[in-house]
Formats: sequence, structure tokens, C-alpha cells
Amino acid sequence: MLTEGGIYMKKRTVGVIGAGHVGAHVAFVLGMRGVADAVKICDKNEQKAISERQDLMDAVMFMPHRVEYILAGYEEMGDCDIIINALGNIDLVATGSRDDEMGFTVPAVADCIPKIMAGGFDGIFVNITNPCDVITDLIQKLSGLPANRVIGTGTGLDTSRLVSAIAQQTGLDHNSFTAFMFGEHGNSQITPWSLVKFAGRPYEELAKHDERFRFDRKELQERAIKGAWITFAGKNCTEYGIASTGARVTDAILHDKQEIMAASVKLDGQYGESGIYCGVPAVIGQNGVEQVMEYTLTAEEMKDFKECCQKIRTNIAKAEKLLAK
Repeated sequence: MLTEGGIYMKKRTVGVIGAGHVGAHVAFVLGMRGVADAVKICDKNEQKAISERQDLMDAVMFMPHRVEYILAGYEEMGDCDIIINALGNIDLVATGSRDDEMGFTVPAVADCIPKIMAGGFDGIFVNITNPCDVITDLIQKLSGLPANRVIGTGTGLDTSRLVSAIAQQTGLDHNSFTAFMFGEHGNSQITPWSLVKFAGRPYEELAKHDERFRFDRKELQERAIKGAWITFAGKNCTEYGIASTGARVTDAILHDKQEIMAASVKLDGQYGESGIYCGVPAVIGQNGVEQVMEYTLTAEEMKDFKECCQKIRTNIAKAEKLLAK
């Protein structure tokens, strides 16, 4: 756009693929947080996309900055800085496993990514679609983009669930400590308790003097893993948490925040693993994944993490078979 003096100011443009529960909420959060100047919405259900755009435009007056919501086809996403993939069929995860969505999401992504790339897209993908690690891996392969420019929300959402559970037990603010979920965005993910720190102090040190820090580790980990299913049980979807996670990753990229957060990123030797996308802490900035953070895990934590990585490999092989059909 042109300013009064004629200087060109580039708009921050984000595309959202899929205007269902998650995609629509992502588009809303991007506007309410002032992350993007323009949000392109794409959905195969044309009327759904039209209706969501209308509702979002009705909310722009109440957003911190002016946002333009635009209807777009796959090939019209080429000028986006970031594309958030939120394709899915939520009914398929009623079994309690995100893996069961693969039969829909693998062919859907295989159909749309080549079309997006044919439109000249050369930005960064942020993937939400499940199974998140598998689909993020697939997007990177189909797009041909460098691995640092394809990121999954992965265990970012699960980390927020763990942090929320710890905050509720301790009474402390969510930002007063660090904790991460590692592994797949699924039922086999793990909590590395050795990394849980309160202003640099291990929780076990604090537990000697304060019962608030005497965690039932299994129970808190289960709350992080099963939080999605508690949400799903009453509303048949998840929206606010995952939309906020996707918007946070996008915000970190567009504003070059160099922020450490849990995300699904491609491992290249870290933790002894290579060639798969997996949820671990990473530095996110203007280039996407700026650095994969590697922490020292206990022997037990490393064993559980390796088993989780093997689960992801098994699912990647299933996705490849689906593509071959």
C-alpha cells in the first residue's frame, strides 16, 4: 500500500487453508492480536468461506488494527508470507486418536500443496492438520521448501496444557516457569520433568519445602495429553487453544521474535534422531525454525522419546502407502 508520502509499505499477509472450527478461529485470532494486515481464506466449501469472511469482516471494527479478510483459491495464495494449513475432518478423531484422520488429511494435503506451489508461494508453512508431525513432514516433501520453512504446531498446544495444569496446582502465573511436552502431537508424547524449572530452580528442589511442587507427574502428564479429549467430549472440536498456538507461531515469524517454543520441527541429529518431524523446543523467527534446541534428557526420558519417534516413523510410512494408492 502507499502512504501519504508515496512510500510502499508491505502488508503482512497470512493464508488460512480450511475454514472449519480451527481455521476460522485462527483467522479471528490473527486479527484480534493484530498479527496480520491481510488474511486470505480458502476452503473447498465456497459458501462456508463466504460466510466466515462475512462474520470476520463484521468483527474488524473491534480489532486493534485494520485487517482485510480475502477469499482466495489455492493458486491465489502465492503472495502470502505464511500459510497456515488447517484442513481436517474432526469427526474422524472421535475414536480418541488423531492418527485416524490420516485417511482424509493425507490425500487432501497431497491435492492442495502442489496447487499452492504452482501459484508461486515461497513463504513459510505452519501446519495444524493432524496427525500433525506426519502432515508437516508431507507438506515439506510436497512443497520442496527447506525444512526450516515448514513448521508444525506439534506439542506447542500440549505444552500449553501442561503449563496450565502446573499453574493450577502451584497458583503461579503461566509465565513464571518453563515446561515442555516432547514427541508426537498424540497419545505417546512425553513430559521431560528434568526440564521443568521455576526461575531456573528445578521443581524437585522447591518440593522439599513447598507441597505445591510435589507433583503427581503421571497425573499432570495425562492432563496434558488428554486435555484435547476433554474439550472434544463436550463440543466435538478444539478451537481456542490450537488457534492461539498457530497464531503465536505466526506472530513469532512475522515479528522475528526469536522465541523458544515447542513446535514440530525436522530433526537433523538432535537427540540422536534425523529425518522426521517431531515436537521439541525450537527458536522461531523470521526464517521459520532458526535453531532446534537440544537439552540433556535423563536416560528414561530419552528412552521414552525414542519410542515416540518410532511411532511417528510408523505413521509416516502409513502416509506414504496412502499416497502410493
